[in-house]
Order: sequence, then structure tokens, then C-alpha cells
Amino acid sequence: MTAVDWIAALSLAAWAYLLLFNGGFWLTSEREETEREKSSAPAAWPRVTAVIPARNEADMLPFSLTSLAAQDYPGEFSIVLVDDQSTDGTAEVARSIAANSTREITIINGAPLPSAWTGKVWAMHQGIAAASLLKSKPDYLLLTDADISYASGMLQSLVMSTHTNGRAMTSVMAKLKCQSFAERALVPAFIFFFQMLYPFRWVNRHRAATAAAAGGCMLVDRGALERAGGIAAIRGALIDDCALGKLLKKQGPIWLGLSNNVMSLRDYPTFDDIRRMVARSAYAQLHYSPLLLLGTVAGMAAIYLVPLAFVFFAGFPANVLAGAAYLLMIIVFQPTLRFYNRSPLWGVALPVIAMTYVGFTLDSAYQHKRGRGGLWKGRVQAEVGRQ
Repeated sequence: MTAVDWIAALSLAAWAYLLLFNGGFWLTSEREETEREKSSAPAAWPRVTAVIPARNEADMLPFSLTSLAAQDYPGEFSIVLVDDQSTDGTAEVARSIAANSTREITIINGAPLPSAWTGKVWAMHQGIAAASLLKSKPDYLLLTDADISYASGMLQSLVMSTHTNGRAMTSVMAKLKCQSFAERALVPAFIFFFQMLYPFRWVNRHRAATAAAAGGCMLVDRGALERAGGIAAIRGALIDDCALGKLLKKQGPIWLGLSNNVMSLRDYPTFDDIRRMVARSAYAQLHYSPLLLLGTVAGMAAIYLVPLAFVFFAGFPANVLAGAAYLLMIIVFQPTLRFYNRSPLWGVALPVIAMTYVGFTLDSAYQHKRGRGGLWKGRVQAEVGRQ
């Protein structure tokens, strides 16, 4: 066999491994709806407080905050929103919603960001501190984002599954919008790559080392969080959700899955919008390491680009091996495409989509070099994330 044949064979072997031995990541089988069916209502519903960090989210709150206030939850449920130095009237919009709600909603003005903290974690810290001062301390904290909308029974589902299984945390990855052409092209692959990196079955297996979470929706046992050192234990984390998942898995079982009942309201109308979203934290995921960046680029090219290129430009048997790898690639992408109601033909484009994400990752490293890493709503914080 020639070197080209060996490269094609290794690409096929990589896809066979991902299909068979990477935690069944591609099946999208870890679902909140299924967990709800397996759970039972507690004898006494625990007290829950939602903590929402909000930075310039005035346009989102009429949908996200309203959906939380409308939760059909039998127990005590309150909301604390932290206005994180907003300039768009976020606090005023939140107070207007609170004034017209029967739900207890507390709005606090966030203090300036101290050194060694990332912005969202600092806002969550202040919100959790405020929740602990409520007349009834919460048993659970719903750490959520200001751009997340919930179906009315979602809090019940989260509490039931968390309580039934004695978890330290239950997290649901919000279903991202998939309407613009850029979203239709790139959003399903974003979820696909996340599942590949953190197979949900392994996250949900208590004895497995893999830990992760989705920051838009995390129901946390307050006692477990306190035993772990509080949210301050991840004060410098740019990828705060996965850091929190790792922290809490040491305290007890955690769970991560998909759902149609937790929805992101954030629009990504253009490819550049998605680039900025990915570039904010992609290099942090690689621990700001040029060697890991180089390895990632080479690995993505070998796994995604080689099958497509060799099918058309390599001779036998490399073209056959590459064709088999390409077919496996298309197959494993199908469940994620179905979850997002996308055509199965998008699977054919996965090599191009993957290399687009490689470009975003390279841009993330470039932005870090320029001193603009971790940029989010005017705040640069990648250097904090390294601590």
C-alpha cells in the first residue's frame, strides 16, 4: 500500500471508531423528554431560584424572562436577574416584566467586573449570593441565560429528573435557531461537534471521566455547589458550563441532553455572526496551545477533508476506502440533521462545513493574538480564562 492508501485507511478507521466506540454520540439519544417519562414527582416539591446573568439583553427578556415567570411549577419558584453593566435598558425591561408578574422576580445591578473573573461567572456569583438572601433559600438553582425560552412544564421536568436520580446537576442543551441559511448550514454541525467532543452518554455515566454541561440551562443542587466551593471555584473559566460540569461531577451524578422544550432565542443571520460566536471560545477550548491548534487542524483535515478529496483524486484502493469513510460520515450526521429538521443531503456537505469551523478556530487564535480573545458584547476576557 502507498502512503495515500494508508492515509485513506486511517481516515476510514477513524470514522469506524467514532461510529462504534465514541459513546454513541451521534445517535442524539440522550433526551429530556425520555428522562421526564422515567422520573416521578417528589413528595414535596423543592424550592428553586433561577439566576439569569443579563448583559444588554433588553430585546430578549420579553420572551425569555416571561417564559420563566410562566413556568407551571407546583413548588416555590423565584427569579433573580443580574443586570451585568448593561447600556440598553435591560434592567428597566426586567422591572417592567416583574411588575406585571405574580412570580417573585428580583433585579439587581451587577457590580463592576473584578480581575480574575470572567463576566458571566461574576454575574452568576452575584445572583447566587442574592438567592441565598431570599426568605427561603433554594434547594436548586436554575442557572440560565437571558436568551433562553422554556416550555411551560420544563422546570417540573428538570426537577423531577434531578430529584429522582439524585443528581448534582441536570443540564439541557438549548435547541438553537435554524432559520437563516447560515444557521441551516452550520448550526446542526455545531451540536454534532459538541457531542463528538463530549459524548453525552459518557457525561451521564457517573464513573466516566467525561464531564460537560450546556450553559443555557443548568439545574444545580445548591448544596452540591457549595460543597464544591461555590461558583467562585470556576471564576476564571471562559467555557464556564463545561468547567462547572467537571466541578459538580465530583459531587455526584450529572446529566446532559437535548430537548425540544428549551430554545435559544439568539439569531445568527450571517456566517460572520456564527464565526464570532465560535471564535469567542474555540482557542480557549484548546488551552491557548499552538501545538493543539496545529493538531486540531491536521486532525480535522484528515478526518473530514481527506475522504472528500480522495474520492475524486486518488486511485484504487484509496478512493474506495475514502468513499467508505465519506459514507460513514454522512450516516453519523443524520440523527442530528433530523433533530433540526434539516435535509439529509446536508450530510454530503459536512467536509466543507467542518473546514469552515476550522477556519473559525484559526480566527479564534488570531483574535487572541490581537488581544481580542473571548470578546463578548464589548468585553475581552480570554486572558482571564487562562487563569
